[in-house]
Amino acid sequence: MAKKKSAIEHLNSGREPHIVHVIPRGAPGYAEAKGGAMVVSSPAEVDALIRKLEPGEVVTLDDLRTALARRHKVAVACPVSTAIFANMSARAAEERRARGVPQDELTPWWRVLRKGGFLNPKLPGGVERQSVLLAAEGVRASPLRKQLAVYDYEARKPERNIEEA
Repeated sequence: MAKKKSAIEHLNSGREPHIVHVIPRGAPGYAEAKGGAMVVSSPAEVDALIRKLEPGEVVTLDDLRTALARRHKVAVACPVSTAIFANMSARAAEERRARGVPQDELTPWWRVLRKGGFLNPKLPGGVERQSVLLAAEGVRASPLRKQLAVYDYEARKPERNIEEA
């Protein structure tokens, strides 16, 4: 039986982004693309975008997708792969933390929110850990409809296009 790859190995797999010019009907991103092309990014590219976020800044997964689509000059970025790669980036950062890498050298995965500014329970340590890491940067998460959310997330988005920075 093959050894299970670590998140760091997945992140550094060498996978390259690719463009899907004809999105199958019913596939994620199909309706949103309105006949345009879609980029399926790579773990390393998503990780690099997240690394551009400064303390106190946050983005949603949809913001990451928009940045990827702009970078590749296509209509949309794949919603499924972008979420998977953001999660992979977070898990790789936590593997590095466990190896003793200082926090300021880690990918700041805690700055990535779900739609509406909600924290993501699927990230390492769940919403509790994400809330603690955000609070350390002055970003407050509060309950909204029984879930933790950053109310001022729109005001905390970077003013620059992160795909160019």
